[in-house]
Amino acid sequence: MLQRKFDEIVKANFPKAMDAKDTSIHYLGRMQIEHKIDISKVLMATSVCSDDINVPSTTFFNVLFGPFIMGGLGGLPFAGQTGMTAFAHHIPDGGSAFIFYGPHIGITLDGDLGKMYRPRQEDTGNSCGALMLALSRLQDSNYRPVLSDDDYQQMKLEESLLPYREDVLNSSNQAKAITEATYDIIDKKIHEHIKSCKAEFPVDKVTLLGGIIINTDYGLDDYFVAKNFEVIDLKTF
Repeated sequence: MLQRKFDEIVKANFPKAMDAKDTSIHYLGRMQIEHKIDISKVLMATSVCSDDINVPSTTFFNVLFGPFIMGGLGGLPFAGQTGMTAFAHHIPDGGSAFIFYGPHIGITLDGDLGKMYRPRQEDTGNSCGALMLALSRLQDSNYRPVLSDDDYQQMKLEESLLPYREDVLNSSNQAKAITEATYDIIDKKIHEHIKSCKAEFPVDKVTLLGGIIINTDYGLDDYFVAKNFEVIDLKTF
């Protein structure tokens, strides 16, 4: 019953959202059937937020090798070109590469975006915490992030979001808007890193699945909004 209620709330905000487990089944099936990929030899990388709530979000983790962790706060691929190269070098012989990426956002039964009930906590908390912190700071027109070794990832995340600031603040739902802006940043970076490191891959193709993870209540299935599914041919990329 509760899962059904969440389904209605999630779909009202993200009409194309799919149950996270169904997402895994759907795209693993497409990899096998449409692209003839042997999923028993696929190494997975992720560029999702380091938030612990994202670990059980999909069953990709239970089926594929890995994951190789590229993402940091907000889901940005902070591992960079070195991380992408290392991932490429770890692919099984005769295998394939799969990268799952994107930011996350919480939702409550009241339809509040950017919030969720975390395990063993009575009150709601932010999700994504890093993005909601960035949003609160960017709402101050005088604020400018200053890169620092002590808080590098958060400051870099906020710096990356500066070009989207006006659009986010003018949106009817700022929490959703900053999440979608972060997806665009991650998607661009992943493609850039693959292009710059493509000679390091021992395979011809890399599968990408990017989108937004939607966190619900503890013990219930999360959701995923797929925004990009593609199999890149590295020979022509």
